[in-house]
This record gives sequence, C-alpha cells and structure tokens, in this order.
Amino acid sequence: MTSQSPEALPISVRHITKTYGRVHALDDVSLEVKSGEFLTLLGPSGSGKTTLLMVLAGFTRPDRGSLMFGDREVIRLAPHLRNVGMTFQNYALFPHMTVAGNVAYPLKLRGVPRAEIGARVEKALETVRLGGYGNRRIDQLSGGQKQRVALARSIVFEPRILLMDEPLSALDKKLRDHMQIELRHLHEQLGMTTVYVTHDQREALTMSDRIAVVNHGRIMQLATPRELYERPANRFVADFIGDSTFLAVTRTATGVSFAGAPLSISNPIPDAADLLLMVRPERITLARDDNSDGGNRLPAVVREMVYQGDSYLLQSELTDGTLLTMRGAVRGANLSAMPAVGDKVTLNLAPEDAVVIDGRAD
Repeated sequence: MTSQSPEALPISVRHITKTYGRVHALDDVSLEVKSGEFLTLLGPSGSGKTTLLMVLAGFTRPDRGSLMFGDREVIRLAPHLRNVGMTFQNYALFPHMTVAGNVAYPLKLRGVPRAEIGARVEKALETVRLGGYGNRRIDQLSGGQKQRVALARSIVFEPRILLMDEPLSALDKKLRDHMQIELRHLHEQLGMTTVYVTHDQREALTMSDRIAVVNHGRIMQLATPRELYERPANRFVADFIGDSTFLAVTRTATGVSFAGAPLSISNPIPDAADLLLMVRPERITLARDDNSDGGNRLPAVVREMVYQGDSYLLQSELTDGTLLTMRGAVRGANLSAMPAVGDKVTLNLAPEDAVVIDGRAD
C-alpha cells in the first residue's frame, strides 16, 4: 500500500461523556481506532455518532474523558491544531472560489509557501481523479465531483487522521454505490486513519474494516462487518444490521427450544435472561422431503410470495403466529413449482445458521 500522508495515527477515546440537559449524547464512550484503520460509526439519527465525530474533530467539547491521537492528549486542543482532515455532509465548499482555490485553502491557512501550493493542489486533485479541474467553478460540478473536491481539500495537507460525516448522503443511489468503492480504494492508497459516520448499514458493511454500532450515546458493538452481521451482540444490532426475524426461545438443560421443540445450534448461546433466535431470510430454505438437509425443521403455512427480479420472498406463518420471510435467488429456482399461498410447508434452518442472541433491545 502506498501512502501520500505521513504515518497514520491510532485514536484512543476513553470515557467520553457529553450531556445536553438530561440527555446523554455520549455516555461514557471508550473506543480504540487502529492506525490506518477505516472505522465506521453507524447508528440511527440521534444515536450520538455525529457528536462523537465532532468530539474527535474538536468542534464539540465533552464534559469529561480523554482523547489521544497517538501518544498526544488532544481533548483541549483547538480544531485547527489537531491536523485532521474533515469532510462534511454538505461538502462546505466556497462557491466564490474555483476548485483549485477550495483545495488550496487549508494550505494557505497553514502558511505553506505559494510556490508549493499549486503542485500540492494538483496532486490532491489527481488523487481523487479530478486532474485538470482546478479552474472550474463549483457550480459547474456534479454532485459526485463536488464530493471529490471536498475530499481533495481534506487530504491536501496530508493529515494523519481523516474524519468523514455522511459525505455520500446527498448523492443518488447509483453514484453513492460507486463512490463507496472509490472511497475505500482511496483510503487504501493514502493509508491514513479514517473515521466515517453513516446511518446506512450497507454503506458501512461495504467500506469498513470495523464498525462501531452506536445507540443512545453508547457503543452497542464494535466488530468487523462479518462479525456484526453473523454474530450481533444484541437485538438492536441484529435489527439494525440486515433483515431479521426474531423467535423467542427457551433455555433448556441441553440448549434452547422453540415452541416446545429442541433446536440444533452450533453457535455459542449467550448468558442472558432473554434469548432470541435470529433468523436471516437468506439462510432459510424449504426442507427436503427426505430430511437429508439435517437442519431445524419449522412447520409453517405460506402467506405471500413476492417476485423481486433477482430474488423472491416467501413469507410463511409459523405455528406460534410469527411471520418468517425466506429469500431465495431467482436464478436456478423453479418458481412455477413454488408452494402457493395457503400451502403447508416445512422450513429448514441449518445449525450453523441458527444464531441465538441476547434479547435486549439496547
């Protein structure tokens, strides 16, 4: 991996608390971000993720706690002295300046000699694939180009930490999907420590080395995308990351049971009072008549069949009244042979796909 910036810095957040009246925007948050890592703060509106990013940037002063960039305490340091790059949701570009003028602005603030500025601006623009755009006006750019200009401005002074506050939210879906991959590749090229805020779960799964799921000012779980999706810590994380159906299960001497029938579970069962079986729709299949699939068999009645182009949804009602959705790929499926509404079916969930979670919502 090549790096345009100096060596990336790790970030250590220790017991950060921020209150507004009786509301805990951040409630004793501790977090370690590895050097050169792409870490995403993911959560719903009002969860505290943007407040935490503003603490990192220096725009919000917490009530208490410590913030280390490398081995340096920065909690009382002004934003312009932290030497972090920042990309905002609305880009915050100066409309009266050219593209080059916008990108050069951080260099002028830092007193970089004029003779160096031009070359560094063009290098930053080439990095974000906008070489030759320096003389364009901001109002001549598309949404994706404006986003790249904002990114070039945030990296032109070669920061060791880059902070990004929902920078893709204003783009349409197709461009947003494209820019997710571009930003990930740019991070790998530059090598700087990146903290990224979003409420979009798919965006977080696509781009991140690790994801911190935030709710009510606290970190619900910090893990890799795969760990979050396949082994969520509690119901909130499972519900926020991907689609799930939750079945109340009962702890037994040998494991857990659903509707009086023991379940075959190959994953660890948490030590919690309330337990739920998390069922992902793509992990459910129609059971084979000869029972050769060897999984957990769930009797049900088909309630709805939905065709979605590349996939289909089969919604069935279990014996306890729960509606369970199965998603399958259309390619290779014989849709004409699918069960009809009202048909009795048996659904299958393999032991390795049967994940029992802590039933707490937060």
